[in-house]
Amino acid sequence: MDVIRIHQNGGPEVMKLEEIPTPKPGPLEALVKIEAAGVNFIDTYQRTGLYKLPLPFSLGLEGAGFVESVGASVTEIKPGDRVAFAGIQGAYATYIIAPQDRLVVIPDAVSFQEAAAVMLQGMTAHYLSASTYPLKRGDSCLIHAIAGGVGALLCQMAKKRGALVIGTAGTDEKVKQGKETGADHVINYSTNDFEAEVKRITNGKGVNVVYDGVGKSTFEKSLNSLAVRGMLVSFGQSSGLAPPFDPQRLSGSSLFFARPRLFDYIATREELTWRSEELFGWLADKTLKLKIDRVLPLAEAPKAHQLLEGRQTAGKLVLQP
Repeated sequence: MDVIRIHQNGGPEVMKLEEIPTPKPGPLEALVKIEAAGVNFIDTYQRTGLYKLPLPFSLGLEGAGFVESVGASVTEIKPGDRVAFAGIQGAYATYIIAPQDRLVVIPDAVSFQEAAAVMLQGMTAHYLSASTYPLKRGDSCLIHAIAGGVGALLCQMAKKRGALVIGTAGTDEKVKQGKETGADHVINYSTNDFEAEVKRITNGKGVNVVYDGVGKSTFEKSLNSLAVRGMLVSFGQSSGLAPPFDPQRLSGSSLFFARPRLFDYIATREELTWRSEELFGWLADKTLKLKIDRVLPLAEAPKAHQLLEGRQTAGKLVLQP
């Protein structure tokens, strides 16, 4: 089998396409032939060493494909099933071993590319809007990088829940894309002070929640954009780690701060199937629009990371083995 591995942390050039023996599934595992793998910022964090993993290791945390074979005690899936997964290391490959309880069956109306593209970012948007700060009708939210993979999905889920959505983006083209996704307002943070704009739009009140996957460059103004008893949800750091801050700052307006991660929100089989089945249902009935920026061959994984880190994407990057 082919796999993208790294033997040292660094830039995209450390990613190597290697051939290794195809593994066999254990009693409660399945061998999945990967048809599509999603590319995410967490992959770049692992590659650079921001998120430490023992070297060498294989990249990629989400994908979709056919079940090729199963272990002797597997009962929930069978060979030939179309399945998807998130949170299993090594998705940049032609095959992967997955525990049966981490695989979800893909409905016929959803393609492998769609399933691979939505698992990590879609379930992230799902837990942010439905669980970390459960949006309700009348709430207001600020979503950074609204034209990106998580941002566009989160915007649509926020509108489903009846919230006012304010987005930010770094170019006029991405502002346009954010509006097309359904945001009520989109601010170009390169030319406008988004804190001032949020206050203007909300008549000085601020928003109930800020969903911030950008980190360092947006943290201060995100905190200042909150309404009384608002919540800053910091779930990523595409611009770098958010700075340390004094918790006493939260007391001025009784604010909340959260730093969640997806894998704690799909830790049980029940939560995993709830989130994935809702996503697949929305994709199947076309009420959730998923934008795939481009599909690249597995060997071009380094290029995919360059595009992602260079902010040259609008939507999801997918690798095809």
